[in-house]
Amino acid sequence: MHVAHLSLQDFRSYATAEIALEPGVSVFVGPNGQGKTNLMEAIGYVAAHSSHRVATDAPLIRQGAPRAIVRAGVVRDDRKALIELEINPGRSNRARLNRAPVPRPREILGMLRTVLFAPEDLALVKGDPGERRRFLDELLTARAPRLAGVRADYDRVLRQRNALLKSAAAHRRPPGPEMLATLEVWDSHLARVGAELLAARLKLVADLSPLAAKAYAALAPGGGIASLAYRSSLGERLPEDRMPVPRQTLAPLIEEALREVRRQELERGVSLVGPHRDELVLQLGGMPARGFASHGESWSLALALRLAAFELLRADGDDPVLILDDVFAELDTGRRRRLAELVAPAEQVLITAAVPADVPAELRGASFTVENGAVTRDL
Repeated sequence: MHVAHLSLQDFRSYATAEIALEPGVSVFVGPNGQGKTNLMEAIGYVAAHSSHRVATDAPLIRQGAPRAIVRAGVVRDDRKALIELEINPGRSNRARLNRAPVPRPREILGMLRTVLFAPEDLALVKGDPGERRRFLDELLTARAPRLAGVRADYDRVLRQRNALLKSAAAHRRPPGPEMLATLEVWDSHLARVGAELLAARLKLVADLSPLAAKAYAALAPGGGIASLAYRSSLGERLPEDRMPVPRQTLAPLIEEALREVRRQELERGVSLVGPHRDELVLQLGGMPARGFASHGESWSLALALRLAAFELLRADGDDPVLILDDVFAELDTGRRRRLAELVAPAEQVLITAAVPADVPAELRGASFTVENGAVTRDL
């Protein structure tokens, strides 16, 4: 899989941009603040329908423009597809596939798959649990696009249930039979959808763990063993000796846990059990990476997670597009060389760097200069 053409209209700093791309390595070089990351963000947005830099779409629109349009020509095996996303802040986004409207944008998820590593990924190791949950859920959606609907359903149920709990807490008196009956209905919905999301995450972590350990060992030999574990809000109810656990087993466990914490939830006005409270635990040498890993170790572990995701997606049938946004400036010479050796075989690698010297010789390929909002291919 590779992106053959990228077209932008009013996306970030670009009024317009037209960039022809090829398989292999492409390097975008230019001073900071010139728009290199915006290009990578646009490609990542086509794949994930979200930005790795901001939580909402509004910052993606060029100042003064009503909307942004991103088009990507994608080649997968011998098949070509033109994917178009129209980003409308405050309104529903629109999607087209081969110029034909698509009823819902998420129906084209999976047409382009990317693995993007950027400086923000340091938060995978040093940041809050939400960063790691997002990493898992985005990888789940890349592997099985239908899970985007499961995630959306879970978020909707959680919002409704939290609203009910918040209302109960505000009254500062025991809830009546009607409210309790309504809460039980939402318990059932949360357990059903949450079980599907939890089962998928558990399976994903089981698949990802050996790949992450292998990638970390390759990037930082002698740096200790990297390991992943999933910590569920179900606690000891989760049968660790039967990982991964089928969703049919998980739903009643979630409902049981919800009943046990009902009093606390009614007092605090928030849901205390479910995948939204879970954690992906990262360890190096048996110690929690968050708080114990050095800056260099944290960078290597974050890279290892992305490389493991790449290998997992590759095993599903074809290479995702690998994007390395300003990665090499943070790595020493040894880690640069080892990373270059690991990613060079990918079908398409897109790299940004402030200066050409940051890019290892093993990853020299097509070169583009990005400056003052213009992208030109070097001869």
